[in-house]
Parts: sequence; structure tokens; C-alpha cells
Amino acid sequence: MLGNGVVGILSESTNKWERRVPLTPSHCARLLHGGSKKTGVTRIIVQPSTKRIHHDALYEDVGCDISEDLSECGLILGIKQPKLDMILPDTAYTFFSHTHKAQKENMPLLDKILAERASLFDYELIVGDHGRRLLAFGKFAGRAGMVDFLHGLGQRYLNLGYSTPFLSLGASYTYSSLAAAKAAVISVGEEIATAGLPSGICPLVFVFTGSGNVSQGAQEIFKLLPHVYVDPGRLPGLFETAKDTTELGRATKRVFQVYGCVVTSQDMVEHKDPSKFFDKVDYYAHPENYRPIFHEKIAPFASVIVNCMYWEKRYPRLLTIKQLQNLMRNRCPLMGIADITCDIGGSIELVNQTTLIDSPFFRYDPFDDSYHHDMEGSGLICSAVDILPTEFAREASQHFGDILSQFIRSLASSKHIEELPSHLQRACIVHGGMLTSLYEYIPRMRKSDLEDVSKPSEAAHPVKMKYTTLISLSGHLFDQFLINEALDIIEAASGSFHLVTCQVGQNTNAMSYSELKVGADDKLVLDKIVDSLTSLANPNESKEFKGRKKNTISLKVGRFKDTVEMEADTEKKASVLILGAGRVCRPAAEFLTSIGSDSPQEWLKSFRIGDLEEQTCVQVIVASLFLKDAEEIVEGIPNATAVQLDVMNQESLYNYISQVDVVISLLPPSCHSTVGGACIQLKKHLVTASYVDDSTTKLDELAKRSGVTILCEMGLDPGIDHMMAMKMINHAHVRGGRIKSFISYCGGIPSPESANNPLAYKFSWSPAGAIRAGRNPSTYRYHGEVVHVDGENLYDSAKRLRLADFPAFALECLPNRDSLIYGDLYGIENEASTIFRGTLRYEGFGSIMGSLARIGFFSTEVIPILENQKRPTYRTFLFSLLKTRNGNLNETAIWEKDIMETIVSLGLCKETETAIQTAKTIVFLGFHEESEIPNSCRSAFDVTCLRMEERLAYSGTEKDMVLMHHEVEVDFPNGQRTENHRATLLECGRTKNGKTTTAMALTVGIPAAIGALLMLQNKIDTKGVLRPIDPEIYVPALDILEAYGLKLLKKMDQFRNVRSYAPLYISMEKGTPRCFQKSKITVHAKLTIISGTTHKQFFAISPTALNFALDDTTIIEMFLVLLLSTKRVDENG
Repeated sequence: MLGNGVVGILSESTNKWERRVPLTPSHCARLLHGGSKKTGVTRIIVQPSTKRIHHDALYEDVGCDISEDLSECGLILGIKQPKLDMILPDTAYTFFSHTHKAQKENMPLLDKILAERASLFDYELIVGDHGRRLLAFGKFAGRAGMVDFLHGLGQRYLNLGYSTPFLSLGASYTYSSLAAAKAAVISVGEEIATAGLPSGICPLVFVFTGSGNVSQGAQEIFKLLPHVYVDPGRLPGLFETAKDTTELGRATKRVFQVYGCVVTSQDMVEHKDPSKFFDKVDYYAHPENYRPIFHEKIAPFASVIVNCMYWEKRYPRLLTIKQLQNLMRNRCPLMGIADITCDIGGSIELVNQTTLIDSPFFRYDPFDDSYHHDMEGSGLICSAVDILPTEFAREASQHFGDILSQFIRSLASSKHIEELPSHLQRACIVHGGMLTSLYEYIPRMRKSDLEDVSKPSEAAHPVKMKYTTLISLSGHLFDQFLINEALDIIEAASGSFHLVTCQVGQNTNAMSYSELKVGADDKLVLDKIVDSLTSLANPNESKEFKGRKKNTISLKVGRFKDTVEMEADTEKKASVLILGAGRVCRPAAEFLTSIGSDSPQEWLKSFRIGDLEEQTCVQVIVASLFLKDAEEIVEGIPNATAVQLDVMNQESLYNYISQVDVVISLLPPSCHSTVGGACIQLKKHLVTASYVDDSTTKLDELAKRSGVTILCEMGLDPGIDHMMAMKMINHAHVRGGRIKSFISYCGGIPSPESANNPLAYKFSWSPAGAIRAGRNPSTYRYHGEVVHVDGENLYDSAKRLRLADFPAFALECLPNRDSLIYGDLYGIENEASTIFRGTLRYEGFGSIMGSLARIGFFSTEVIPILENQKRPTYRTFLFSLLKTRNGNLNETAIWEKDIMETIVSLGLCKETETAIQTAKTIVFLGFHEESEIPNSCRSAFDVTCLRMEERLAYSGTEKDMVLMHHEVEVDFPNGQRTENHRATLLECGRTKNGKTTTAMALTVGIPAAIGALLMLQNKIDTKGVLRPIDPEIYVPALDILEAYGLKLLKKMDQFRNVRSYAPLYISMEKGTPRCFQKSKITVHAKLTIISGTTHKQFFAISPTALNFALDDTTIIEMFLVLLLSTKRVDENG
């Protein structure tokens, strides 16, 4: 069964609150549809569960099987330990087993796995090269624990007679998401900032112990409140200030904020020798030389203690019951303790019990040393929940699965342990029913009959040897498997051992501590054992252990107390180089620098995905040929710097690329091959928003060999269009559907209030590029027929369009280049009878631009009058295009009517209304004016581009709009209803602090920045030249886009599959057909169904419109059958 590619997901059974999953449906979709050769997964079977955060139907929708029977699975995933009867033979399991330290309560589970010849991988043992665990939930515990305590704090204050904003806050599990919980905390913070807190409870000080992941998660919630951090040494002064202002009867700013204080070991203890300062290394080695001071220097000023640190019994306690009783007698302001570490009988002595998610608090009364389960009465409240991360089960599962899914290919497809990468080999406790060599110490520890450390050593069962001694070992005994070597030394010398004490570090930064009673029948043998263990502890002094890092293990003979504390996480930093300083650059720079910053953007406060939990701080370098442009971009953006760079200067380009982790190129496409070549040589990833062209394609193999990812087409179109399309298409394929029609529209247009010119269009980029794009030929497929449109006729091929979800927009679409290549790209070439990609404009744009083209405004040929030394006027230029063909124009006065009549008489416009709008456009652009044309213009194209750039630009307050719309029609087998899926992105420009960012800049810059972020977080495994069409890219990218505020509207209609329900294009002789009335059909005009789009006027009738117009679906179906079978409808219907 091992390595068969079939993966199972267990139904969690240990706790009613355990709703987390190892893989979410989105992870499963990526694994199932990323190709079995790439993912190693051929099938996923999910045990049914009614309490799992993601319901069974969601797994079923992405192609998973739902079954209690996991016997076909080679790999089974869980979170917590399963019941013993869930262990199947010859199967690999991964979960938090808590067995590798020989934990007595979990040994029956280990025995069952061994008996069934199964394999066991423990998440806790998957450690990266940095020495830290890769799979953990620490920050989620901190987040949930902090929200829960703020919730309880509001209730406690109410019982004491104070109404506070905290009262409106719920427990973590009552919110639908982490984002919703954060939004609620932000709301509480806003109320504190505006209404303040009662002066009787201020200053409200939160003390956080430790600085690891748990503390960071708790502080992440705390920072959503208006706050100020105070150094531990300034706490007394804070209270003195508060006391003075209270005596003066003044209300001060302190009631409008809360205070935070982070303390570490140096704030908790001091050396017993007054002449010596605190030394962390010395404290770790000799805690007996230090005395506790937390109760004297910190606790008297704390309102809330948030306990987030790892502690062992050889440390001085943070707070004893006696110390707490003395504090409360002295009117200490302490209201409660949030023991997020849930360390029973640990650093805070009063915590003698765990609490439940639905009953998270107990009250401790220090005056009579009593415990109560209510909020009333004297004393303080305390929370100690041991399963906090599951309160944010959705986000915790997403974070966990983002990392776990990277290991699934190896775990699911490997039959032999030797095939696994080293970090997974080390995480394998049992393989094929045998303990792996690294964990052979477990049965030895079990046989040693571990004592309770609280018992005196004399009471221990004596080792049956003549000579014995007590040896203390501390270090990375278990995560680096040094315990194996120590026990090997003892047994190889024919000695024996008895495990007296074992305290295991709770993370890979923390060391473990063990006391062994070692015995031998010969004094010389015992001395040799001690000498060998000493050599293991001091490798630099021994040839045998040469090469081992010093102090990875320490040893003392005789009773010895050693200690270690969780190391503080160092801040991760990353850097991105953005080449090009156009409008798109600033949104990208702002987005990236907000990650991990002290003042993140609002969207980031309520959103975390995957490794964003690491709070990577991103430094951005913006490089431009002109330094001033780059400086304008980075103005006001923290962590962003501007530099001058000519990308053609190879030395300078290589210098800047070598300093960063990822490069974003917003330069013209012709520059990408130069930048890409440099990135490949320097092994740096690259993101662009440009199309993949021949020069980029040539970099593919080089990039793969160098382990470099070049992510192209990561903008709007191309970019977001790819991602929306592939999500819809893959979703359909997963459910067994077949794509019948794929239609995509996209356009950058003015927002309705800014469409204030006859063309109803403005340029946020070069008019020259836009006009050239409008002259490209196009190809698409419609109902199985391939349609070609020449570039000269593109504007005239524009068709009227109305979107059902946005009926107020009068739009039209123009075919966009070659749509057929997207059939291959999206994997629908052999199934979709319609593949169409169009460009959106407001209605009338195409006919006006087509008329301007026929007049000659877009001609690139040199015009003689523009070569004259004497510069012509715009009016003269217009006459050169029109007067030579019509002698009726008056050179002294020219009006819209004159221009319209001339255009009609010359046959340049067949319809009067189009001629009128064209004339209005000509006048609006100022071609009738008598000002001179600049020397730079040599052709009509040059003159037109200049005029459009001047007259069709956005003013400072005007906004543009991006509208993207996909329609995917899906057929299903076995008579299932056909589905029409629609997805729409509508985004307008945003104004902040008087500055407007265009929608085009946002929708191009943000996706490019997201691409860089995914690379910084190692989310994209594939190397070479890529488009964002794979789930590993588009799934997280779309999630981040929506969190950022670029909302995607998704809808779906179902209808019976009669024959064809693609949109019907119906020509009309005149007027608008009123063919549909409620509950009956009446035809008022002669209608003819057409298969192409060559008719000038048409009406688009879709099943959506019919269902909207008619109540009787039978009539709808009859009408569609009639249309499709007769191909004509006469006046009588």
C-alpha cells in the first residue's frame, strides 16, 4: 500500500472542538489536478465528518471520495492521534503522535502501529534547515487566546461595575473567520480611541512573557487596539503619572489607549550576587544562581499577564501563589492571567487545571486560596485552554496545509524510506512496523520505568549494578537524536541506566534535560562511560566526535540542574527589486512593504495566508532610468528606496539584482530577456505582467536548470483573466463537466461619471499603443466555426453587449487577438465549441474609431504638409483629410454639422448617428482649431495620438474602471443540468489623501506584487517560464486579491440540456424586439438566427435573460427548441 498515490484524510475523534484538517479542499484540488506525476497523488479519500471546518461536499466538489473505508490508502493524514481501531495495516500515517519522547500515555498507539506493520511520520519532527519546526500552530494559539481573554475581560469588568468596549467582543470560535474576529477587535479599538476606557481601570497594561510565535500571535491581536508599548523599566513611572493626574482630577490620553510590555528572562530574574549582571548563557546553565524578580518589578503594574513562554521546573517560577497573595493584598491592579501555554502547575503556580473552549475561565481568589467557575467575587480570572488553534480552524488548516502539501508528493509516492528527502526521513518514527534507527531509544526509555521527578532519588528503583552515579544531560537530546548516542555509549560498555527525570523541550530551539542513574559492575567501566559521555558533550576535545558543534549537549556527574528558554524568533527580512517607475509601480510597492510592517494596511490586519504568518518584512527597491521618477514612487512608503538604474548597464543591473530575493520587471517587453538572463545567472526569481513571447520562451530551459521561476502574464489581462478562467474550468472538470463555451471580456474604461466625451473613453496609457492594439487581426471560435477578423475591420466588428449582472452599463465588445491559443492553454481546445475573448468599451466606441480610421486619422504615412517648414494648424490638417474630397467645407468656419455631412457624403459613415458622434469627437479633440501642430508630428497617426493624449487624459479627480467578465458553459453527462458560470471583476480607481490610483494600476500592480510575495514565501515550486494557470499560483493569488479588496462576483445558472443553450444572436430589421412578455411569447419583428457575428445589428438572448423574463420554464424550452430547429421565426412566432 505504501507509495500507491492514494491519500486518506481522517475524521478527528479526540475532542469535540477539533475541527482542523491537514488539507483543505483547495489543497486537495491542487494535488488531484496538478497531475499525478507532479503531485504524486492519484486519489484522495476523506472520512465523513459533520464537525470538520470544511464540509464533506466541498471535498467531493473538488474530486475527493467520501468514505469511512480508508483501506485503499497508502498514506493517511490527521491532526491529532486517532483511535487505535483506526490504525490499518501496511499504511503510512502522519499526525501529531506525541510518541517520540516515549510519552507513557501514547505508547499503546505506538504499539498498535508497530503491530500493524504501519509507518508513522510525526509533524512535530519535520524540521527545516534553520532548525525550526515547519508544521506548528503557535501563532494561532496566541491569536485565539488573546481574543478569548479580551472577551472574558469585558465580562469581568462588568461584574466589577465597569462597562468597557470589551463587552461587545465574542469568543474566538463565535466568529466565522480570523478576519471577522480581527474586525471585531478593531471595532473595540475604535470605541476605545473615541469613547475611552473608565479611568478607574487605567492604565490598562498587558504584560506578554516571551517573544516566540505564541507571543507574536497574541500581540498581533493586541496591536489592533490603540496601544503604546512600554519598556519594563518604565512601568513604575507610568503608574506614577497616572496617580498624579488622578489626584489632579484630570482626564488624560491614557484612557484612550492600552499599554503593552514584553518581558523576557532578564526581566524575570536577577543574579543572587549583586555584583554580577544577568547573563543569559549563565542563566541557562546555572538557574540556581538566580532569584525571581518578576513579582517585584513587573507584576505589581500588570493588569493582565499573557503567558506565552516555555518553562521547566528547574526555572524559578514566574509567579507563585504566595507572591500573588502578597501582590493582591497590596492592591495590585492584576485582573487576570491568560495562560496561553496552558502549563498546568508550571510557571504560574495557581494554574492547576485546564479550561474548555466553551467555558474558558476560572476565578482564583488569593485571599482564601479558592477556585470558582464564575466571574463574580474577588480575585482574578484565568484562562488555560489547551486546544486554542482549533478556534480558528479554517485559517489554521489553511496555514498547515500550505506547508504540508509541499511534502505530500514524497510521502504519497515513496515506497522506501531511502527515497524520502532527509527532513522526512528524520520525521519517520516507524517504517513498515519497525522503529527507525533514530528512534531506537524509545523502548530503552520505556524499559527504564521512568520515575516521577517529585520523588526523592533514594526511592528510585536501584540499578542492579555495583557502582552507580547520577548523570545529568541537557541539550538537543531528541530533535538531534543525541539521546541515541548517549544510550549507545552506556550499553556498548555493558552498563545499565535508569531514567530518573526527563523534561523535553517543546520546540526545536529549546533543549531537553534528562537525569540518568548509570551503573556498572566495574568502577573502571563506569569511569569509561562517564569519560565517553563527556567526550560527546565536548566534541572539540575528542577525535571520536570531531566535527560536532560545541555545546550541543552538556553533561554533569552528580545531581545537576540545567535550563533553557525558548529563543526569540528573529525577524525575517526579504527584498524585492521593482524595475520601472510607471503608474503600476506604486501599488505594487505599497502592497509589498505592508507585509510584516509595524503599520500594515487594513486588508492585511484581517488576513493571513500560509507563510504570511512568518511576518516577513519586505524591503522594496524601485529602480528607474530617471531617479526622480523612482523617488516620486517611493515617497511616503516605508521600507522603500529609489535608485537610478539603466538596465542596459550590465554591471549595475547585476549589482542590484544580486542584492534582492525577487525581481519584478514593469519595463517594456523588449527588456525582459535581458533582465531574465541576469536573474537566471544570479538565481533570482522574476515576475512580469507581460505576455510570454519568443524571447521569454527561450529562457525556459535555462531557468529550470538554475532552479529559477520566471512568472509572466501576472497582471490584469493577461493575469487575473487566466486565474479566474482556470479556477472556473478546473472546478468544472473536477466535477466531471465538459466545457462547452468559454467567453471572456475585459476592458479598462472610464468610470461612468468620467466618460464625459463623445468617445466615452480615456487613456491611462499610451494612445499609440491602444490604437495599434485596435488594429490587430483577431480569431475566435463560435459554435464550432472559426471566425477571422482582419485588423482593418476590427473596429467595425464591435458588437453590442449587456451583462445581466450590470444592466446599467451600455457596452460593446471587440474580438481580442487570437482567442484559439487559449483553448490549448486552458486545456479546452477539444471540448469547447465557442472560445471568445473580447475587449470591452462603451457602446459606440468601435463605430467612431472605425470612422476615424476610414477618414485617415490613424494613417502612419508621412503627410506632405507636416514636412513643411511652416507648421500647419490642426484645422489645415483636418481639411487635408476632408476638403480635397469635398468642396463644400468653409475654411473660415467649420461646425460639427459640416463635418458630419462631409463624412456621410464621402461614404465614410453609412449611419447618420455614427457620423454625428464622429463629428463630435473630431471637434472635441480640437482638430478644428487653428493652433499649430508641433514639429514632432510627421503623420496623421502622430497628430491623432498627440491630440488624444491631450484631450482624453484623466484629470486629477477622475477615475478609471476595470471590468472583466467570464462566462463558462458546462455540460454534464447523464442528463444533468447544464450550468452557466459567470465571474465578474469590477474595480474603480481609488483616491486617498488627494491622490488617485487608477484601477488599471491596481489590477496590474497588485497581481505582480502577489506573484513576488508567493515566491518570497516559497509557494511556487515549479521552475522555468510560467503563466498563472496552475493551482499553486492562482488559488492563493485569488485569495489574496479578494482579501485586498478586488472583489470577484460569482454566479451560476442551471438549465436543462435540450440541445444548445449558448447565447443566441438575433438580427433585427429595426427597433428593439419586444419578444418576451410574462408567461407568453409574442414576436413583433422579423427575427433571424445567425451563426456568426457579421450582421451589424443583433440582440443577444441568453437562458439567463429568458429565465428572468418568463415564469414558465416549459415555454422557454419550447421556444429554444423552436429557434434551434427552424433557424427562422416568422411574424407569427
